[in-house]
Amino acid sequence: MEHDEIRLALVEAIRKAETILPCDVVAALEQAKESEQGLARVQLETILKNAEIARAGSIPMCQDTGIQTFIVRVGVSYPGLSSLRALIVDAVSQATREIPLRPNAVHPLTGENTGNNVGDHVPHITWDLIDGDRCTIHVLPKGGGSENCSALKMLPPGDGITGVKRFIVDHVVACVGRPCPPGIIGVGIGGGADLSMKLAKLSLLRPVGARHPEASIASLEEELRDLINESGIGPMGLGGKTTCLDVHIEYAHRHPASLPVGIIYQCWADRRARVEIDADGRVEVM
Repeated sequence: MEHDEIRLALVEAIRKAETILPCDVVAALEQAKESEQGLARVQLETILKNAEIARAGSIPMCQDTGIQTFIVRVGVSYPGLSSLRALIVDAVSQATREIPLRPNAVHPLTGENTGNNVGDHVPHITWDLIDGDRCTIHVLPKGGGSENCSALKMLPPGDGITGVKRFIVDHVVACVGRPCPPGIIGVGIGGGADLSMKLAKLSLLRPVGARHPEASIASLEEELRDLINESGIGPMGLGGKTTCLDVHIEYAHRHPASLPVGIIYQCWADRRARVEIDADGRVEVM
């Protein structure tokens, strides 16, 4: 029975992520709307109306319901650890039928569609083992348009913070309207090539406006947000003051000879939900 409850909670979390835009994103869009005029304001009004219709009708807020992505932070003493992968996969298949979701899992070479958003290595699950006996499963559907504006660059360490800022701003500006701005820019700095990209995606779990705990990183987040907004790309690339709702940065210590910077672009449809499970099997969708 506990497995059924967790699977159904996962389906409900996917439904929530797909149909209800988080309140912090809605608030940021509302605030941005007040600073815009003309076509930029119309675009933001349309986005907010779209989010309202999706919520009221419990229907996906975008036709691209994304690749279903999960970040699982699970205690090493959590008793249901061995069953989680299968439950997540089953939940994705069920959610595809019931919500419904667009089938987005295709073979990389043939383009053959599995029909249920399940395939080799998808849904993608990032595992983070922690102390304790609780489990948090983050649901992060990721659309193709914004994912196509992901980037990785191995900067020479001598480029320093100036090079990091130049790469991030230049890349986001070059994307123009393709990733459906205004977006949230996830940045990972340091580690290695794979870790910097992972950190960039993990940073997207933070609500809009939630700053990094280190003051210098928090200041850099705000500086990059403002620099990107000075580009004038605006909502949906049609001009305006709001290209970026926020920038989130996570970092790892790096090798002295390399300075990796990863960028994961999240569109305005910043879809997030999570499932909390305790050791006794109590389940809550948040």
